[in-house]
Amino acid sequence: MNITVCVKRVPDTETRIRISQDGADIERDGVKYVLSPYDEFAVEAALQLVEGAGDGQVTLLSFGPEATKESLRAGLALGAHRAVLLKGEPGMDGWATARVLAGELDAGDADLVLFGVKAVDDDQQQVGPMVAELLGRPCATSVAAIDVDGGIATCRRAVEGGQEVVELDLPAVATVTKGRYEPRYASLRGIMMAKRKPLVEKEAPAIEAALVVERLDLPPVRPEGRIVGEGPDAVPELVRLLREEAKVL
Repeated sequence: MNITVCVKRVPDTETRIRISQDGADIERDGVKYVLSPYDEFAVEAALQLVEGAGDGQVTLLSFGPEATKESLRAGLALGAHRAVLLKGEPGMDGWATARVLAGELDAGDADLVLFGVKAVDDDQQQVGPMVAELLGRPCATSVAAIDVDGGIATCRRAVEGGQEVVELDLPAVATVTKGRYEPRYASLRGIMMAKRKPLVEKEAPAIEAALVVERLDLPPVRPEGRIVGEGPDAVPELVRLLREEAKVL
């Protein structure tokens, strides 16, 4: 079984984000970058599936700048077999990103293409399904567990009050969320071996983005909390404030 996992380099979730002077991007200097945490679930799912099958390989595919190699090496250290970097500058246009990735995937032989359910920087949740549509493959999203038997991938999705089971004919695409897969830690041996694993670099095709970010704003500062009283006697005043000031009643 051959599985390709599409991964994205994103700012560390603990990084303090600052808006650049032009107001249309963030300050990149001093920002620590990591693999998107949801992509780590997808990598772990791919590794477990290949290990369970006893044969095959896991390929990491990313669209990003030269520095993305560091994040790909981190994925190789976890156990992935090879990586491909499509060098370019992705923006907020998920459709443009999907077309870049689909162009590379269409020429490959992956039985299963996995994505994290979303990237933690833009939170769009759309590139995976878009790639599936471009490739003409069935797709399941927000998958918590995947089992493959023959040419069928059985995907389990958490839904309100239960679990939904979706069967996909391979080749297929799925986006993975937290569930069965707890990302493993890279061993010292894995880190050393990652330096020798193949990492192919290609120039990404030039695809014009239809979505352009014109301005970024930080969330408004929250006002300080107010104590309107204690016990049952405070209820009338609280209701008045919610109705007259907050206007939520």
